[in-house]
Amino acid sequence: MSNTTGEMKLNSVGAVAKKRGKLKPQQAAALKQWIFTMLWRLAIVGGIMALWEIIVMLELVNPFLLGSPSAIIDMAGAMLQSGQLLTDAYATVKATVIGFAVGSAIGSLLGLLLWFSKTVSRIIDPFVVALNGVPKIALAPMIIIWFGSGIFSKIVLASVATLIVALLSAYQATHQIDASQVNLMKSFGASKLQIFSKIIVPASLPWIISAFRINIGLALVSVVGGEFISSDKGLGHMIFVEGNLFNLPAVWVGVFTLMLVAALLYACVSFIEGRLLPWNDNKQAHKSASV
Repeated sequence: MSNTTGEMKLNSVGAVAKKRGKLKPQQAAALKQWIFTMLWRLAIVGGIMALWEIIVMLELVNPFLLGSPSAIIDMAGAMLQSGQLLTDAYATVKATVIGFAVGSAIGSLLGLLLWFSKTVSRIIDPFVVALNGVPKIALAPMIIIWFGSGIFSKIVLASVATLIVALLSAYQATHQIDASQVNLMKSFGASKLQIFSKIIVPASLPWIISAFRINIGLALVSVVGGEFISSDKGLGHMIFVEGNLFNLPAVWVGVFTLMLVAALLYACVSFIEGRLLPWNDNKQAHKSASV
């Protein structure tokens, strides 16, 4: 009897494990679509690289002006071996992430707090809009003069660039909330702080996260722009120096590294969105776009 009971338990556990391991039809379809998309992407990239190499080998284009995939790979290997590429990439990523986090956090908080006072929001609205219209890279010379040519000035530049977008997005989010929900809370005697914490902030999260997606790119562009102007390290500095030396393979290494960094940072923001907004209907679409 005990053996029979043990066998039944093992069979039931095996059935559950088998059931858990089996993908749902939607998951299987999504996985199949992802694999299909990735194969097409790899095929396109491989085709472009092969065509590029052939054009250079046949000397249809001057290799000095265009470079070649083989030369770029050799240069990337040399830079990795010397440690230059990792050092420059780390400096850029560090300034981007810190600037993005500081600017997005402060901007989102200020945008949400403006909900408490319509008078203050009306007063500062034209100033915020005007500052948002100014290309942030135009502020780089002043920021570098004020804070020096080190990494701190790049962090400040990225923070300024992301703060305005986060502020506007969070402020607009507070005005998109259904007024009936707020009125319902008021009818139950809820204070303004309770309405803010229970209704305004949770309902504004999708807008704030959407601003994060924009801000991660703005932060990277701002940091690289600042490195172009004045810096002793970073991918922007590397591209600027190697460009002045007409070292096209090294320039391409910097550009491709920036593309990889941008993709990884965007994927991180998508992961954060999935954790903060598990109920978001657009989660799957955003995940597909990020890969």
